[in-house]
Amino acid sequence: MAPRESSPQEPSPRRASARRPVRDVAVVAFGQSDHLRSTDEVSEVEMLMPVLHEVLAATGLRSSDIGFTCSGSSDYLAGRAFSFTMALDGVGAWPPISESHVEMDGAWALYEAWVKLQTGEADTALVYSYGKSSPGSVRDVLTRQLDPYYVAPLWPDSVALAALQAQALIDAGETDEPALAAVAGRSRTAAAANSHAQLRGSVAQGDYAVRPLRTGDCPPVGDGAAAVILAAGERARELCERPAWIRGIDHRIEAHGLGVRDLTDSPSTRLAAERAGVFERTVDTAELHAPFTSQEVVLRKALRLGDDVAVNPSGGALAANPMMAAGLIRLGEAAARIHRGASDRAVAHATSGPCLQQNLVAVLEGETRV
Repeated sequence: MAPRESSPQEPSPRRASARRPVRDVAVVAFGQSDHLRSTDEVSEVEMLMPVLHEVLAATGLRSSDIGFTCSGSSDYLAGRAFSFTMALDGVGAWPPISESHVEMDGAWALYEAWVKLQTGEADTALVYSYGKSSPGSVRDVLTRQLDPYYVAPLWPDSVALAALQAQALIDAGETDEPALAAVAGRSRTAAAANSHAQLRGSVAQGDYAVRPLRTGDCPPVGDGAAAVILAAGERARELCERPAWIRGIDHRIEAHGLGVRDLTDSPSTRLAAERAGVFERTVDTAELHAPFTSQEVVLRKALRLGDDVAVNPSGGALAANPMMAAGLIRLGEAAARIHRGASDRAVAHATSGPCLQQNLVAVLEGETRV
């Protein structure tokens, strides 16, 4: 195959770094479903289709105009192998399309799509993710992420492990239970303006789920879907009045063994932020994928966020936490604030695994307004 020629407006192909992308790529549309405790009456495809129609309509694109499609979901939640192919049928895979899937939160699907656009093999990408946690016990399902020899056989669920992290923070003097309750109250009060959120407004802290975490410190279990469209260069400006440019994106992973980690810190988040360029200039918005109140404490420190930064103005994962979509929603919510002029430079974060094991960080910017 002959090498792809570069236009004068586009730099010659070279090795991209997480910090200095080869091509300017932006989020040009974002959509999400209403996040509900249960969606027994609809399938994953029926939950996803309105969201896909929404982002395509926002850009005026048709499915045939999309250069690359990437999805994120989990067969464990669906309870069947290759379950994502059912959703792909809803997207429209004929005539044949360029498509990929990650068994991860949709934020990692966005990362793959971003890399695809960096290669110049596509100018637009559709990224979507979805998850239905309601049919089973998601706390038990998530134990399958743990070390299969020493930890998983003990069945410590996600809430118990988050409680260990919270207690470590309290013992270190970095937070206390009233401070955690304030995080929950602020997030769910902010969610009052988010029509898609599952929990909105004042929510009681409730009884202890696993001490020191109360039910109010934990995310709701629910179902939901999200989608974004990415576009490169001038194509992004054609599709969106104020694109949310991804100026940097990176992801890092902590050690798998919980016993060799300091649960009060997140060096992987800090390193990903450094590589993505978060610390080069101040940010005004942070959408953090912190399913538990204690995890916001860890992420704020790792990302060096001051009190002047609007943290989770959408309500965050404490207001709606659809598995496999909540991380993509953080990127989408940050982009949406840039689209409507409520933010100029935002940091978006997604996580996967116990106690913030895997962390993805992106910097999104709007173009300077005259």
